[in-house]
Amino acid sequence: MSKRESDFLDHLIIERIFDAPREMVWKAWTDPTYVSRWWGPKDFTAPFCKIDFRVGGRFHYCMRSPNGEEYWNVGEYREIIFPTKIVSVMYFSDKDGNRLAPSHYGFSSDFPDEMLDVVTFEAIGIDKTRFTLQRNHSIAIAKHYGEDQGWSQSLDKLVQVLAAHGRQL
Repeated sequence: MSKRESDFLDHLIIERIFDAPREMVWKAWTDPTYVSRWWGPKDFTAPFCKIDFRVGGRFHYCMRSPNGEEYWNVGEYREIIFPTKIVSVMYFSDKDGNRLAPSHYGFSSDFPDEMLDVVTFEAIGIDKTRFTLQRNHSIAIAKHYGEDQGWSQSLDKLVQVLAAHGRQL
């Protein structure tokens, strides 16, 4: 096991098999037209989604809760290997993209200031994709803040986007 892989032991890992070709899942993950349709847990919306998809480029998202609360994120792409891997760092921000401490959104001091995400897309035959998200903080923190459920619900919405828009992707 490499050092990089061992960095993720006891960390949040989300895996999902999508009934869609890898390039389709990749596009739904990287194109703001589609990301804005699935980003956020059930009943949340993504009213703002901007992506500069290149190494060193940034993404800036807003996730709005059913009661109107907004949660803003910014991230920077560190590595992109089409169509298999994306590495990014994400942190909380305001609507202008300025970094905010997690406490601004009600998180305790145990929540990390930034999150390293490694996302992989593995083709399974020609029409399925194994998607894996590895985040560099503990499963305990993820469960405490409901990240595991939030990601699961977001990926459920991604399934719907792939089914509804698959031919256009």
